[in-house]
Amino acid sequence: MKKYLALLLLSCLVAFTAAAQQQRTITGVVTDSVASYPIANAVVRVKGTDFLTATDAKGAFSLKVPAGALTIEVTATNYKQVAMKISATQTTLKVKLTKLQQVIKAGQKNRYVMKETQALYGSRAPSAIVEYAAPVISGNNVQKASAGRVAGVTADATPGYYYSPAPNTEDYSAINENTFHAATDQPLSTFSIDVDRASYSNMRRFLNNGELPPPDAVRVEEMINYFDYRYKAPTGKDPVAIYTDMAICPWNTGHQLVRIALKSKQVDTKDLPATNLVFLLDVSGSMDEENKLPLVKRAFKVLTEQLRPQDKVAIVVYAGAAGVVLPATSGNDKKKILTALEQLQAGGSTAGGEGIKLAYNIADELHSKNSNTRVILATDGDFNVGISSEGELTRLIESERQKGVSLSVLGFGMGNLKDNTLELLADKGNGNYAYIDNFEEARRTFVTEFGGTLFTVAKDVKLQVEFNPQFVQAYRLVGYENRMLQNEDFNNDKKDAGDMGVGHTVTALYELIPSGKKGENVNWVDPLKYQQGKILGNQSEVLTVKLRYKQPSADESQLMEKVLPYNDQAITAAPEDFRMATAVAAFGQLLRHSAFKGTATYEQVLSWAGNARGEDAEGYRAEFIQLVKKARLLDKEDKE
Repeated sequence: MKKYLALLLLSCLVAFTAAAQQQRTITGVVTDSVASYPIANAVVRVKGTDFLTATDAKGAFSLKVPAGALTIEVTATNYKQVAMKISATQTTLKVKLTKLQQVIKAGQKNRYVMKETQALYGSRAPSAIVEYAAPVISGNNVQKASAGRVAGVTADATPGYYYSPAPNTEDYSAINENTFHAATDQPLSTFSIDVDRASYSNMRRFLNNGELPPPDAVRVEEMINYFDYRYKAPTGKDPVAIYTDMAICPWNTGHQLVRIALKSKQVDTKDLPATNLVFLLDVSGSMDEENKLPLVKRAFKVLTEQLRPQDKVAIVVYAGAAGVVLPATSGNDKKKILTALEQLQAGGSTAGGEGIKLAYNIADELHSKNSNTRVILATDGDFNVGISSEGELTRLIESERQKGVSLSVLGFGMGNLKDNTLELLADKGNGNYAYIDNFEEARRTFVTEFGGTLFTVAKDVKLQVEFNPQFVQAYRLVGYENRMLQNEDFNNDKKDAGDMGVGHTVTALYELIPSGKKGENVNWVDPLKYQQGKILGNQSEVLTVKLRYKQPSADESQLMEKVLPYNDQAITAAPEDFRMATAVAAFGQLLRHSAFKGTATYEQVLSWAGNARGEDAEGYRAEFIQLVKKARLLDKEDKE
């Protein structure tokens, strides 16, 4: 008996030792190759597997990996991916990443687009072809320019590589991509809906100008939601309908992709409440370009033609000072409104804060209990005089939102676009943010989708998804990084969230790592010491979607739920709209050089989108295919 017991103990010890040797922990830090500052949210992954983690604010990471020699891939937005081989005994790693932007080899001739460099340097613009000599570098900046070079060109400390000069002063908030979360540790995912689409039209502007957009200008959820999807409108008492489905993820066939789709109710324009609009128009000197103030005037003329007799419009302009160009005027007097628009001219600095205060004063006077009152701001976002601090502006906008006055924002032009400011203002004002890159986009915003742009049918719309660990090992939300909420915010009716207008659609995609994947039961955190959760599971439910919304005039939210049953279908068998949203998401991840783009290529995106065009009355899906082709060419030109 003792002999058998000893053998049993020996076998257990061997098994325990073998199990312990199956995984080890790799720790390290990821930094910028030039300035040596830490890179947060870089994704560190064992190549070809789901063993991954993300760096913290100090660039540090800790990753459990399988035994043996491995290849570690490190990816971060705006940086070249690095692959490093490590031995079976190595446990520490130091990684330096090199920025991607317009890298060219030393000694090569760099051809400039003259209209960009002249805007930056004026008479000092370089000739069409410039050959760089070796620079003197301090941090990220070239401190001394040698003959034939332009001072101020940024450079990479890696010998032989230099960056071409920045062509503008546009500003975008950094996006730290959502990573995977274990369903056992974080079973809930909560976020606010987003119906903005500025990122898509801004991306289109870059590609049509022969440039790739900056990665942080690409918000994948706004690209997905740019398109019209043929979801069925709700038929019951709720103003929103929920739809769910799933398929095999095409850019990582070991994963699955879930679509959550929303559709708000349709309302005939004649049945919509009276609307009070205050046009707040930037006429500062920075707007004196063809694609700025002239396009603003054309856009608002289109909107004016949609007005009804019961609607009212006032026009406020701002430059060095703010002023009222047109007092409140009936929508029946279109000639008077159009004449006021036509007479606008650009000049002066930008007292944006003063203009907003004046516009809100007029809006407050017009607002009544049953009316729809909204300020519509049109600008390139350059607030440099007056109330220009972010805190002051947002407090003013939030205060007016509480009174029932919304703020929608339209961005115009290039080279000076303050995208981060405009998005923030629209979010705080419970309004839409759109970027108007051409007249067609203005027509879509103010004609084709007039009701969705101006009339809210469900406010403070939040989603909370609970994942079933029996089917889902881990999940990541594709996009919506700046819309994430705390789980407790879902039931908090005082927490602001996005609104849905008439006929709006919202689409969200989750990428799932299924449970029971062979050899890859990934543990991002160590097992708990004091509790071990018991998985109740369910034999058929993958997840449950909860949605909260408020009626436009209500303060208390209503709850809706939808369950997604398991379905193991190929993406080619999924509905047309699902396939189109998938193609757009993959394209966005390619433009961002995302760590989660998987095996996706431009050719695959073209194939997926080409097979999902369907009825394309406005031609947006056909245009998308052309944009993908342009991006494919530009990406090839940027490769070494």
